[in-house]
Amino acid sequence: MIKRGLRNLLLLALAALGAGYLGRFHPAGDSVAVFRPQIALAILLLAVLLWVARARRWAVVGGAAALIAFGPIFWMSGALSASGGSGLSLYQKNMRFRVEDPGLLAADILARRPDFLTLQEISGANMVVFDPLEATYKARQFCPFATVGGVAVASRWPMVPGSGFCAEADGLAAMQVTTPRGPVWVVSIHLHWPWPKSQPAHIARLSPVLSRLANDDSGAPLVIGGDFNMVPWSHAMTRLTEISRTERIGPPHVTLTKMRGWMRVPIDHVLVSGGDGSVQRLERLGSDHFGLFARFDLPFGA
Repeated sequence: MIKRGLRNLLLLALAALGAGYLGRFHPAGDSVAVFRPQIALAILLLAVLLWVARARRWAVVGGAAALIAFGPIFWMSGALSASGGSGLSLYQKNMRFRVEDPGLLAADILARRPDFLTLQEISGANMVVFDPLEATYKARQFCPFATVGGVAVASRWPMVPGSGFCAEADGLAAMQVTTPRGPVWVVSIHLHWPWPKSQPAHIARLSPVLSRLANDDSGAPLVIGGDFNMVPWSHAMTRLTEISRTERIGPPHVTLTKMRGWMRVPIDHVLVSGGDGSVQRLERLGSDHFGLFARFDLPFGA
């Protein structure tokens, strides 16, 4: 009786794990993929219990499935964080539209002096964050988005005249800037949740924009920071890196916690052409998201 109960629980957990790999076919798959580490951990625990209960065959099945699920996540945590480009830097932050003291964020930005900023949830309540940054980050592009606030990019380096633009109502702000080594496209993105929201349609609308930037006649490399509302092992993130011809850098840092800390998700990312870089997680500073500080090199003239 105990063996049968454990086996049935294992089958349910395996079905949930498998559903998380179906994001290519339905966005609900990516929503389930958010919980892949937790599901895999539950499967591993069930495998141990089945082994103790002498249901060895089912225990092996569960253990193998957990290892297959954990493998890519561990690889992302190690291999992708090993690259160490440091020529340029970017500060990524979902500010939280109701943040009480945006001065904390402004002070941290000025202390680190990144080359680029990518910000989300910019609202009337926190727009003043730009006041102390004005002298250092004169190149700036702001774009309205949803009720939670707009998106923006900013740079210490000058904007190429006329290059700044918005993807209207789709949470994307972009501009090309001139660095000492050459031009760079800098993009800030805020995506909807996959399901039951409309992330696939959102990505479909942004795909032509990202493809155009990735294949721009200037040959400028691409840097994207944002709140993607999706984990790095999802189909959505794979699709975005393919479209933009970029790679996500750094380990999958947890940037948002919910359910009293039980739900811990890495949904803020930095993508760069060439994929050479590292990412450090920063404090919340009044937001519900942790910030990211990325250092990277870009393939100029490639």
